[in-house]
Amino acid sequence: MTVFVNENNILTEIPEIPFKLEKDLQKLIEKNTKMLFGLDFVRTEFELNGLRIDSLAFDRGSKSFVIIEYKKDKNFSVIDQGYSYLSLMLKNKAEFVLAYNEKSAEILKKDDIDWSQSRVIFVSPVFTTYQRQAVELKDLPIELWEVKKYENNTIVFNQIQSKEKHDAIAKFGLKNEIAKSVAAEIKTYTEDYLLESATDEIKKLYRKIKEQILSNFDNVSIKPRKHYVGFVHRRNFVDIVIQKSSLKVVLNLGRGQLDDPRKLARDVSNLGHFGNGDHEISLSDDKDTDYVFTLIKQSFEKN
Repeated sequence: MTVFVNENNILTEIPEIPFKLEKDLQKLIEKNTKMLFGLDFVRTEFELNGLRIDSLAFDRGSKSFVIIEYKKDKNFSVIDQGYSYLSLMLKNKAEFVLAYNEKSAEILKKDDIDWSQSRVIFVSPVFTTYQRQAVELKDLPIELWEVKKYENNTIVFNQIQSKEKHDAIAKFGLKNEIAKSVAAEIKTYTEDYLLESATDEIKKLYRKIKEQILSNFDNVSIKPRKHYVGFVHRRNFVDIVIQKSSLKVVLNLGRGQLDDPRKLARDVSNLGHFGNGDHEISLSDDKDTDYVFTLIKQSFEKN
């Protein structure tokens, strides 16, 4: 990506400068984990059984751990390394929970974690064509994020995504027992899967809200999780839980941050719920969608 500065309609290119050390990149991410990924930072340099995890984070929305790894060297397999880290996690669940409990005032148990939603994020200044093609596979619990640094202290983050996903990785034949054991426990989900049990009316309602979001906001990515579909611009600003006869629209705003004159949203800050945020709206038809979109807009702007 080329970045320019505009002075009186004259563009001047801003030179890219490399990160000198992986550690520099790691410190930057760990101080900004919440802003960049919407995750809670848990621990740095977490070592178990001869493997070292650069950064450990926690996704409150999906109640799962996220491993973050930093790479300046291009010569590595995202699939092989990603599955090795996930295998380490699944074999040492108690240690990961302990690491979280030592950091947080909230105490979790192993059964509180949705291990099936675990994933790995690789962060690097550049990825090869082969590595980019890896994320085109379905069912892959791995994300690639490219980061660039420029001379004017500008940092650019970009998630590498493919609009078209190819056959599930399982169809290619997993090469080793590590990959097979991970694939048996960790699952990825699609919109079609989450919509499967919904009525035709609810499917139509979901697609209407989705179209409103995508047509009004730029740079929004859709991230299906086990229990909801997340709409993300830097971080989740709205999550939609799809049920058979209704939708639960969860706004990623803290208690008291939502201006809701009609009081359509309920406060779920002290209730167990799926998705990110403290405000939930239940919809079973489209009569309130225009009003609900104004509430979604508030969450988008504040996130």
